[in-house]
Amino acid sequence: MQKRRVTLKDIARHTGVHASTVSRALDPVGYTLLTDEVAKRVRTAAEELGYRPNRIAAGLRTSRTMTVGVMIPDITNVIFPPIVRGIENVLEPVGYASIIVNTDSEEQRESRLVDVLRDRGVDGIIHAAAFRSDPSIARAAEEGLPVVTLNRKVEPSNIPYVVNDEEAGIYEMLRHLRDLGHRDIAHLAGPQDLSTGQARLAAFRHAASKLALTFNPNLVATASRFDEEEGARCARSLLDSNQQFTAILCANDRLALGAIEELRQRGIRCPDDVSVTGFNDMPFLALIKPRLTTVRIQQFEAGQTVASMLLRLMNPATGNDVPLQTVLPVSLVVRESTAKPAPRPS
Repeated sequence: MQKRRVTLKDIARHTGVHASTVSRALDPVGYTLLTDEVAKRVRTAAEELGYRPNRIAAGLRTSRTMTVGVMIPDITNVIFPPIVRGIENVLEPVGYASIIVNTDSEEQRESRLVDVLRDRGVDGIIHAAAFRSDPSIARAAEEGLPVVTLNRKVEPSNIPYVVNDEEAGIYEMLRHLRDLGHRDIAHLAGPQDLSTGQARLAAFRHAASKLALTFNPNLVATASRFDEEEGARCARSLLDSNQQFTAILCANDRLALGAIEELRQRGIRCPDDVSVTGFNDMPFLALIKPRLTTVRIQQFEAGQTVASMLLRLMNPATGNDVPLQTVLPVSLVVRESTAKPAPRPS
């Protein structure tokens, strides 16, 4: 004989509270309206009785699907698994499931996937693939869908965003290169239609001024994507220009890896001949020779932060308390890809 499914009324009888109180206690949003003692008592009883929520029925009753869209620009980029794990660490315990979509950093695909997620009825979106100008996600937010962006921001908009301290990271890296003795420092900038690429280029220009280094626009090569192929192309462009430089500060690790490979192809040693630096500190970097000097950003913690913000945004009681900007700290990681510049021949 099939066992009868445990209902909210069963939990109510077990705990001595009303069924509506049970419903609120088991609601990831509504539980905040109850005391901690009541919410904990109801949840403990639900677990003991083996209660399993009927998500379809609950969705019809509350107009929520308990799903969240997570948009990432490149599913092959190893920086995203720790971020997604951080997101899941926050969402899963309160009953939310993530729908992960990959935009391939293509604007039309990104716009289409926003519509796909909205058609699926997601309760909110965590967007780590947003463009600086992003009408599709801006429109979704204006129409009331809770949205938080990660690593990037949409301009202009009131969408809350979580970013890294680009200014501090670039400054510390440029100071590290200067202290080693480098003066002619090239920059592999990220795509300027992404806030990350724009912010890191602006930070490079600003840091050069603060450190009394000359900013040479001829030593800036701008990538169209944050990947190794573009890193190699940009490095090739700098080398072919015959501009003199002893170090390359790259806007992310993948650009740096591509640049190092281009140098290797030309018989130019890193760091003996040219120092190269990255930004992000992707997993497994310590296993690649030369071990890359980079700026470490929070990854798992960033996922936790953005998911916690989205939960607050989806809760009418706390939605107005979410800050527009959250800046996460970064740190310098010095490894083998930087060294003092080689003496110039007299």
